[in-house]
Amino acid sequence: MISAPHTSGNERPTGEQYTIKAGQYTAAITELGAGLRSLRLDNRELIMEFPEDGTPVGGSGQLLIPWPNRVRDGKYTFRGVERELEITEPARNNAIHGLTRNAHWHLDAQTDSSLRLTLRLEPRPGYPFLLDLAAEYSLDEDEGLTVSVTARNAGDWEAPYGIGSHAYLKVDGGLDGPQGLTQVPAGRWLMVDERMIPQCEVPVGGTPYDFRDRRQLRGVTLDTAYTDIVRDADGQARVTLGQGVDGVTMWFGAGLEWVQLFSGDPLDAPYRRSALAVEPMSCPPNAFASGKGLIVLERGESVTHTWGIVVGTA
Repeated sequence: MISAPHTSGNERPTGEQYTIKAGQYTAAITELGAGLRSLRLDNRELIMEFPEDGTPVGGSGQLLIPWPNRVRDGKYTFRGVERELEITEPARNNAIHGLTRNAHWHLDAQTDSSLRLTLRLEPRPGYPFLLDLAAEYSLDEDEGLTVSVTARNAGDWEAPYGIGSHAYLKVDGGLDGPQGLTQVPAGRWLMVDERMIPQCEVPVGGTPYDFRDRRQLRGVTLDTAYTDIVRDADGQARVTLGQGVDGVTMWFGAGLEWVQLFSGDPLDAPYRRSALAVEPMSCPPNAFASGKGLIVLERGESVTHTWGIVVGTA
């Protein structure tokens, strides 16, 4: 069943606002970018929200398709052909976070507790490939939010592909409060240059970036990618913020072998260090250029990635 949207797209910078509910969970998803604007349990904010009449703060809740993070100088070579993407991070001369954040996705299906939005990503300079995309959001009264994104190569030749998401987990008191502690099951972090382009992977042991055991974030600045992910028995990886029922967990499934953590220090008040961006990614920064972790979709081939957010921590 497709139900009426919450608001008029003419009234909101992010277009129509779609609301889904299950038990005490409520989520709001935007037409623009198929982004997650709000997630709550009862009236408790689980992510860093932005107003209905505003735009995503620090990329909050956005999907990062067909590449997450950055491509140095916007340039890459694929199948022997040099390509050049639009520079969308001028200060560092990078192409950042893909091509779909400012696209208007189409409502395909909606129930009380689920939503499916679709987008045909048309060929364009720097990315002359054709993708059919579908983003599904669903809520469960026990399991919280699940997000599943499928990309299908609808074009005539192979297409490079990567994906990430950009939700910020939130706890009372922010990152410098008593619940501002995190646990990250990752064995290596990515050293980058001044343009946030990878230099090398470094074992976390003995560095400030070791969060394999839960510890405080107070005084720690992060804009850091992690890999060598350790998964639980169910095959999911889990990054937690806070502790116990006062905490919140981002889980992510197979194919998402990287996670970027961002402490939000450059953001303006009241958003600065109010939440921790936990960004599951299928590949590291600059993957279009390096090829590391890059997915190559054959003609007609599809790939799906899944992640979610739930109250509580292990």
